[in-house]
Amino acid sequence: MYLSDSLKKKYTQDNLSARDAQRAAEFIAWGPAVFQASRLMVKWGILDLLRDSDNGLTEDEVVCKTGLSRYAVKCLLEASLCIGTVLINPDTDKYFLSKTGWFLINDPATRVNLDFNHDVNYVGWFNLEESLKEGKPVGLKHFGDWPTVYEGLSSLPEQVQKSWFGFDHFYSDSSFPQALEIVFGKYNVRTLFDVGGNTGKWALKCVNYNPEVEVTVLDLPQQIELMKNQIAGKENSERIVGYGINLLDKNASFPKRKDGLDAIWMSQFLDCFSENEIVSILTRAKEAMTGNTRIFIMETLWDRQRFEPASFCLTMTSLYFAAIANGNSKMYHSEDMIRLIETAGLQVEEIYDGLGQGHSIIVCKQK
Repeated sequence: MYLSDSLKKKYTQDNLSARDAQRAAEFIAWGPAVFQASRLMVKWGILDLLRDSDNGLTEDEVVCKTGLSRYAVKCLLEASLCIGTVLINPDTDKYFLSKTGWFLINDPATRVNLDFNHDVNYVGWFNLEESLKEGKPVGLKHFGDWPTVYEGLSSLPEQVQKSWFGFDHFYSDSSFPQALEIVFGKYNVRTLFDVGGNTGKWALKCVNYNPEVEVTVLDLPQQIELMKNQIAGKENSERIVGYGINLLDKNASFPKRKDGLDAIWMSQFLDCFSENEIVSILTRAKEAMTGNTRIFIMETLWDRQRFEPASFCLTMTSLYFAAIANGNSKMYHSEDMIRLIETAGLQVEEIYDGLGQGHSIIVCKQK
């Protein structure tokens, strides 16, 4: 199995002492309480108060500044002390922020993940066992009766939508500048299919970056309508059109351009499908290609991450796909993705790593 250098150090040997391993096991057992207590320390601004204080705050000072009951403050501070987000000076009884607490409130990725896991995943993960056994997103029933979360996106509660799109866009947006340079700087792209284009964010980036490119967004019909509303009136949006398609339908063909097609773009898209579905989608994409067409697959491949915490986040995200999104997809290892690409009759031409928040672009062409 391929692993980046940082992952080899973390995943191939056990460096914990027996006591540390026992604590890690208890941390897992109490994980739900750890999460909710930490979330409230962020939501209620207690960690911010500790960060902004000169020498920390006593329990009484936290009660005064937050207006919370002494009971609530005592429970959260003591739990956070054991979690490791705060520390205490035993001489003054003042609490202060730890390094872990600092990252919890200051690291943008952590904040996005916190909101995503609370608003989108937390309740549904109670049904992870059934989801994995049945291969269906049983946890999604908490929100509505849809086969996948994608059909229900436009109907989700406002806060859930905000956290879902915040999670989705945070990881892709950071990679867009480098991705644009690759797509348009190294390849002669004038016509592009944006498959699974969502709100049209990438499509807008393309038409504003390149004055000649024409973009066709392929997505579910209801998502196309959402995309059209999002881009309406935006600069250069006249060079973006939508094409409604259910990509899970094996008989749904990609449109064909008479003047040829330069690029097919799939960003954080194939991870939304099972292995068989990925092969089906890529096989149908191949039918819309010419010898000059390239498929650009941008994914956060968990084995190619520079830093181990990113791999942790990605493999945990697979459990969101299992219980909430669709019940059969995941964040893929690069070897698995390459195998599926080749099964679809395509070949990998180039792989670009290290884009934004850990993205890679796999460039494919016809065999």
